[in-house]
Amino acid sequence: MTVVYFVLNGTLLGMWVVQIPAVEERVGISHATLGGFLVLLGAGAFVGMQVGGRLSDRLGTRTVVPLAGVLCSATLVLPGLAREPWVLGAALLLFGFGNGTLDVSMNAHAVQVEKAYERPVMSAFHATFSVGGVLAALAGAAFTRIGWSPATTLGVAAAVGVVVALAAARGLLPAVATDAPVRTESRSAGPERSKRPVPGRIWLLAVLALLVMLCEGAANDWSVLHLKTVLGAPESTAALAYGTYASTMTIGRLLADRISGRFGPVAVLRNGAALAAVGITVAALSPWIWAALAGWALFGLGLSGCVPQLFSAAGHADPAAAGTNVSRVAGLGYIGMLAGPAVIGWSTHLVALNHTFLLLSLFCVTAVVAAGVLRPAPQPSRTVELTP
Repeated sequence: MTVVYFVLNGTLLGMWVVQIPAVEERVGISHATLGGFLVLLGAGAFVGMQVGGRLSDRLGTRTVVPLAGVLCSATLVLPGLAREPWVLGAALLLFGFGNGTLDVSMNAHAVQVEKAYERPVMSAFHATFSVGGVLAALAGAAFTRIGWSPATTLGVAAAVGVVVALAAARGLLPAVATDAPVRTESRSAGPERSKRPVPGRIWLLAVLALLVMLCEGAANDWSVLHLKTVLGAPESTAALAYGTYASTMTIGRLLADRISGRFGPVAVLRNGAALAAVGITVAALSPWIWAALAGWALFGLGLSGCVPQLFSAAGHADPAAAGTNVSRVAGLGYIGMLAGPAVIGWSTHLVALNHTFLLLSLFCVTAVVAAGVLRPAPQPSRTVELTP
């Protein structure tokens, strides 16, 4: 049942994404102001992750995940009810908090499931998160076509989400005895790891994660608005921009592990980032709706395998500090995810919305150039240990 919460989280977030143009118009704010409000959503998510992580350790993920699912679902309706800018800002802060709490708790529970399976399953869970985004895009387009308001659409989605979050709770794994040793090991290893100097390669991986996840964040919040305001697409058609992006992102996540095993992680990052650069450039410059949709599809497909390769490289760089290194790369990457929507929003003060996407193309090209960092670094320390 863990997969249900990944789908639920992706669906709830996606339902907000496809309603962004309608909410922006209803509240009467500019793209730049919306970009600032999206920072509040990210800030709420960041705080929610900290709180959700601590509660998961104290109460157990089986308790926290359903409650977080209810909280995230219930707060989804708030942006749809907002009519004043400050109300929208507060609503996004609360929805972000619920989303962050659900995000961290369901991932913590997925770790337990992975241990039970004794094989990697995390990528599959994240692929189902993207499935939720696809479902949201299709549902949002259908509800818009029949004339539902943002409040009605988000309200129905919130009600369904609460029911699903509670119904799936019984299928979660109970707390296991292995949780305590894991926490003990991490605490005891913390002081030793904190004394280790951070390799420059880890920081380079973290910077690449920031750039790639900034692109993902920008696509999540601006793809729909791009088709509506720049190309004049109807809201029901504009919603498909996020849908195509999320669909190809899902397909890519399901295939990335096999491709990486055959051609190597460098090829996945380099070719994926190059494909993403082409896709976002097409979306930014094309005057045709169909071509822009194709561009967003290529953007999602190209980005899909990049972040997992960066996380994997960080984890394998030093087995004794795998968790610490992954947290550094993932942490900086999440900052990029939060900053993406705001960077695009603020850039609209200088250039048109579609032209701001060329900055994302530049970030992807940077990842292409730096993809060689994924090659395993030589470890001369092993040779020294064998020398008498």
